[in-house]
Order: sequence, then structure tokens, then C-alpha cells
Amino acid sequence: MPTEPERQLARAIYKEMIEIKSGYTTGATTPVVQAAARRLKAAGFADRDIFVGGPTPKKANLVVRYRGAGRARPILLLAHTDVVEAKRDDWSMDPFVLNEKDGYFYGRGTGDDKAQAAIWIANLIRYKRQGFKSDRDIIVALTADEEGGGPYNGVEWLLKNKRDLIDADYALNEGGWGESVDGTKLSNDVQVSEKYVVNYRLEVRNKGSHSSLPVADNAIYHLAGALDRLSRFGFPLKTNDVTRAYFRAMADVEKGAVSGDLAAVATGDTSAMRRVAAASTGGNAMLRTTCVATMLEGGHALNALPQLAAATVNCRVLPEDSVEYVTETLRRVIADTAVKVIVSGAPRGAPPSPMREDLLSAVSTVTAELWPGVATVPMMVMGATDGMYLRAAGIPTYGVQGIFYDRDDIRFHGRDERVKVQSFYEAQTFLYELVKRLSSVPNA
Repeated sequence: MPTEPERQLARAIYKEMIEIKSGYTTGATTPVVQAAARRLKAAGFADRDIFVGGPTPKKANLVVRYRGAGRARPILLLAHTDVVEAKRDDWSMDPFVLNEKDGYFYGRGTGDDKAQAAIWIANLIRYKRQGFKSDRDIIVALTADEEGGGPYNGVEWLLKNKRDLIDADYALNEGGWGESVDGTKLSNDVQVSEKYVVNYRLEVRNKGSHSSLPVADNAIYHLAGALDRLSRFGFPLKTNDVTRAYFRAMADVEKGAVSGDLAAVATGDTSAMRRVAAASTGGNAMLRTTCVATMLEGGHALNALPQLAAATVNCRVLPEDSVEYVTETLRRVIADTAVKVIVSGAPRGAPPSPMREDLLSAVSTVTAELWPGVATVPMMVMGATDGMYLRAAGIPTYGVQGIFYDRDDIRFHGRDERVKVQSFYEAQTFLYELVKRLSSVPNA
């Protein structure tokens, strides 16, 4: 277990990171990584082992290397330092102050993803102070612009421009966490796969006219009809290797009828899939591609028929479903040639990471030591992470944190984001022990 000074170091780094406004749209990640670099240098890391840089002065990344014996390829420890924007008026407290209240740390980024960023840096400093002898290099990368991707995404930039700095046997990242219910820990989930994002613009254009002369051919009505049909549609329910493993494992964790349904889902029982999807938004999202309207625009004057009506539809797509399949399905469901279905950007997915026995065994062992009886469960995360870029580049990536959240109260991107104080310090211990175990290579 970490000593009190080691716990306080992690808290101090956490506080410093939270209180730097690194919002994806309005903030900067450079001050966050500069602060981390100062702490690393003060702890004795050589300048040659610390890189700070990126595509723009505001969007810098940090890569630091803890030198090992070179008996195996490095491990990459990844976290992002940008956060979703937060407005003071939306929160019950200042989102850019680390507030400790009622057993929780509150603040934007406390969960997504500055807890893991702070823990990686604190633990690396701890290894340095203890003189830990690793069989392989340990690389920590704190990166920019995960939340919105785009031209300044740190992982994508590093892969294109500094691949040698982050090239690794595999990576540990966000995207996996502990599930708890009413304070009882159920499972420590390891993300080995993830959905990918496709954004669509549904667009209807019309010549418009004076509102005193209404016609049936109204751009807003076309769009409203399309969105109504979309709201009543569900992509087919199905499983893949990762989700089958998840449902099999969770069947042993859950109780009663739910346990039976989860076990049946793992065998491909479509009736059980329908019950699980109907009972849980998480189960529904894990069993199918989903598409949901998130933004609207339309009309140009109170007294004019609309010349434009448009909506953004955000799809979270199963790794095995192609962009072409989703696009054609949407066109079929919308069933209105007046509504154009336009793919935004150049979306791409990535294959699942292999379910490595050495890694899953290490997670299971450390989990059992810290939380006896808690299962280690492979999962496909329903959102998206920077692991997508690494997997596509041939670096298997696993989301694992050891931070436990109540499954019905995960506040990423939302109001009053928070992490339990105890869980933060437990994760500090979990990740410290896990990386030490993974850094030792038997018979290397």
C-alpha cells in the first residue's frame, strides 16, 4: 500500500490537473503536461526521457520513459488530459476546483480521465524513488484531444510523428472500470474492444416560401418524419467474442433471473437478448449498434417556410458493423429521398485486442488481492477511446483502471462529475501493483 506521502503526492498531482482548464474546445492541454514534466524532472527523470510536444502550442502531449532492462518490449500507459467543457452555472460547485465532499472528489475530469493521468505520474515517480528494477521500459503518455478527436488528437499525432516514443508491446488505457451496486463491488472490467463513432448529418433542403402559403413539402416535416422512424428502429441484437465473454462472466456475478438471462445471451439466445436490452440501457448498447439524434437546426425566419432542416445523428457502431452497412440501413429506415444521409468525416473502427492470458491473469491476481471475490471481466466499451488509434496501428490496448463506480451513477461528461476518494487511492495501489507485475517478465 502507498504511504501517506505517496497518497498525498497523487492527490496533489490530481488537484493540479483538475484545476487547469483543459476543455477540448476552449482550453489547453499544454499546461497540464508541463506541470507533470516539472514533477518528473524534480523526481530525477532525465531530460532525454521526457518529451513535450504536439501539433500546436496549446495542444501538447507528454511522453516519459522509465528505463528497464530491455528484456521485453515496453508497456505503454496512456491517459488523456483534455476534458469535456463544463459551465459553472450547470454545476453545484466550481467544476475546475478539486472539491472533496462526502467521500467524493468532484471536478471536471475527476473520472474522465485525469484520475488515471495523475496516478500514472505519481506511480512512475514512486518507482523512481524506490529504484524499481523493471524488465522492460515503462512509457507514460498523457495526450491531447481525446474528447473530440480532430486534427490535434495526441495519440494520432504521436503515431504519425513520434511512433518510436510510444511503440509498445501493448498499452493500458481508460475504458475499463469497476462496476459496483449500492457500494458492493461486482466486477473489475477490462476493455478489450470498443464501439466506434460515426456521425451523420440528416439534411433536407427546400426552396421555402411565405409561411402564409403552407405546403406539404416542408423541410421540417420531412426531417421530423425521418427522426420519428429512426426513434422506433433498433439495429439487430447480436454478440461477438468479447461480449459473449462479458455476459458469461457477469452471469456468475449477478443473481436471480438476470443471471439466467445473461448466461442465455452468451449462448446466442435472441429472446434473452431482447429481455436484457429492454431492461438495461447498457445491455442494449452492448448488444447492438445504436444511432441517436443529438442536435437540430432548421428554419431562418418566423414567417418563412424552412429552406433547411438538419439533424446530427450520433451512431456507436459495433466493431463488426461497417460504415456502409450502417449508412444503407439508415437510408432504408428513413425511407424518404428528400432526406440526405451524409457521413461526417472519415470514421473508422479497429479490431478487438486479443484476450491475452498473461494480462488478464495479472489483472485477476491483483484484483483478488485487493478485492477478494471480485471478478475480472473482459468487456466491449460502448463509448470510444484513443485505444482505437493504437489498435489500428498494431498496438493492442486494454482499458483497465481499478476505479469503481456505481453502475447507475457514472457522471462522465455530466454535471458534478465525481470519483470516490477511497476508490481513487485503491486505484493508485491497483495500478501500481499491476504495472509492477506486468513489468516482470519470467524467463526473459
